[in-house]
Amino acid sequence: MPSIRVLIADDHEVVRQGLKLFLGLQDDIEVVGEAVDGLDAVERARGLQPDVVLLDLVMPRMGGIEALGQIREASPQSKVIVLTSFADDDKVFPSVEAGAAGYLLKDVRPQELADAIRSAHRGEAQLHPAVAARLMQDYAEGGRRGAPDQVTERELDVLRLLARGMSNKEIAGALVVSEKTVKTHVSNILHKLGLADRTQAALYAVKQGLAEAE
Repeated sequence: MPSIRVLIADDHEVVRQGLKLFLGLQDDIEVVGEAVDGLDAVERARGLQPDVVLLDLVMPRMGGIEALGQIREASPQSKVIVLTSFADDDKVFPSVEAGAAGYLLKDVRPQELADAIRSAHRGEAQLHPAVAARLMQDYAEGGRRGAPDQVTERELDVLRLLARGMSNKEIAGALVVSEKTVKTHVSNILHKLGLADRTQAALYAVKQGLAEAE
């Protein structure tokens, strides 16, 4: 099975080496490069064309959010997972708007990180549970606005489960429908709401107060 090629971008060498050591133990993941700041990340992504980029947000020369957009242009097929210590709204939303496939905090368990890389590679990235929970609380306190009328009740169910970071297979099991049906619902949701991917759909659900913290 071909390896998932990963580029690590973080200005702390200890973090990079720790990630490289753990990911090197995964049979299906290969670390193909490291970047020490935002500018370096863009150039390395352009040259390596990795499958997945793990991107810190606070780095010298160029921050992660600015670098994210440039990485998406330099290597369009790359899935970018933000891996940071910050769960602030002013970092989460700009990151997703810039094209992040996932948003994780650095306290994520190693195996969960590996699984997130695999999910991003499949187009099924997810938010860190702490980020999702905080956003749910923030928007619940700010009032619920609901979804546009064109979104059906079943699509709302799918949106709620997307906000929990569930894969198509998991959603299919929860709703007792086929995985193909879930894919159709997700496609319809993205089209109706003008969203680019599942991560934006999950954030949309949280922002609209459609997701409930467990």
